[in-house]
Amino acid sequence: MTSPLRFAPLAAAVLAISAPAFAQLSPAEQTMMTTVEAGFEDDVALLEAITNLNSGTHNHDGVREVGQMLIPEFEALGFEVEWIDQNHVDRAGHLFARHMGDSDAAKVLLIGHIDTVFEPESPFQRFMRDGDRATGPGVVDDKGGIIVILSALRAMQAAGTLSGANIVVALTGDEEDAGDPIAQSRQHLIEAGQWADTALGFEGLSVVDGQDLAVVARRSSNSWTLTTTGCTGHSSGIFAEGAGYGAIYEMARILDSFREELPEENLTYNVGFMAGGTPATLGEDNLSASAIGKTNIIPDSAVARGDLRTLTQEQTDRTVAAMQAIVHDNLPGTDAQIDFAFRYPPMSPSEGNAALLAQLNAINENMGLPKMGVFPPARRGAADISFVAPYTDGLAGMGPDGSGSHAVGESVDLRSFTRQAQRAAILMSRLAAQAPDRR
Repeated sequence: MTSPLRFAPLAAAVLAISAPAFAQLSPAEQTMMTTVEAGFEDDVALLEAITNLNSGTHNHDGVREVGQMLIPEFEALGFEVEWIDQNHVDRAGHLFARHMGDSDAAKVLLIGHIDTVFEPESPFQRFMRDGDRATGPGVVDDKGGIIVILSALRAMQAAGTLSGANIVVALTGDEEDAGDPIAQSRQHLIEAGQWADTALGFEGLSVVDGQDLAVVARRSSNSWTLTTTGCTGHSSGIFAEGAGYGAIYEMARILDSFREELPEENLTYNVGFMAGGTPATLGEDNLSASAIGKTNIIPDSAVARGDLRTLTQEQTDRTVAAMQAIVHDNLPGTDAQIDFAFRYPPMSPSEGNAALLAQLNAINENMGLPKMGVFPPARRGAADISFVAPYTDGLAGMGPDGSGSHAVGESVDLRSFTRQAQRAAILMSRLAAQAPDRR
């Protein structure tokens, strides 16, 4: 790769032409704008290189290889880089890059991920460009986000604002399928969140009707397993005293009660699959179930699995309690149990997140861009930034604009890299110039 200072002469030339358009920006910020523009084709070339290396979550060698490609990019910017092995949770590892500046400057955490959902057996493997549009595995989620991070940091270096900044870049290697136990696979990220004053997540930008929207909240992602049991016997005795209703009616009662009693804003509780019979069993992978039975036998067991998504921890706790109450109000002759697996916590809306958006919108105004509204949190999935949300203010959706994430044909608007890297560089520089209140 060429030197990160490679854009300086061209940036100066572009600055002389473009400065009037950026009159509300400081000279350093104008340099960031033009540096990002000048580096566009090199950024696309790096995106192509890392996209063409398969880094599906379970392709550990591929995840490590992409990480090794990125290490010199961060080292050239003065970052200390560490590869954190995660063999103990059956994952490849994480790349953390640290830049320590002025002791009184804000501490900023940048979050992205190296892995994709596309494993080596996927037919979707190569980067393809058509003008300002490109397709490829992870071009949005999240190799494109990594490019935005690097482009912004290079712009800060060119403008002289990187030297005093305190920045940690956390690129996880298993965001799409976090290793278990999750407390271990996310230990280093959580510690970085406890260190930070601000966290920025670089998954894809949310765009609706051509308008860029900010992500100040994301919902949790948890799962539940429900089992019901009943007294088996001849079907002619169903509903009678001593026989009861059987496991399937009890399962149906519980699931329909969830549907009727739980609805509220920003809460969903999908049922992914279920089975009932004599017996019904959950597969060892927790992703399947099987059952056998006869129409003249009262079923003795049923099982279902689903997810639970909430906007706040309070909503999680309250919903779990309500689900447990429904589960324990059993039909005659039946019993039931529900178990929860808490995976990704919510990134709840907060005053601090709203204040960060206000700062970003001030930058949008200075850049001549429209004000960004808030993207509905129920329309974004869970992400790694949620693990640090309890400890620091944050904004997500700082990556590029694209479509089709997690599907063959995933694509990205390459020109969105420019405005996203410019926004990020100026925001990080302004944050670094602030002395945060750490009382």
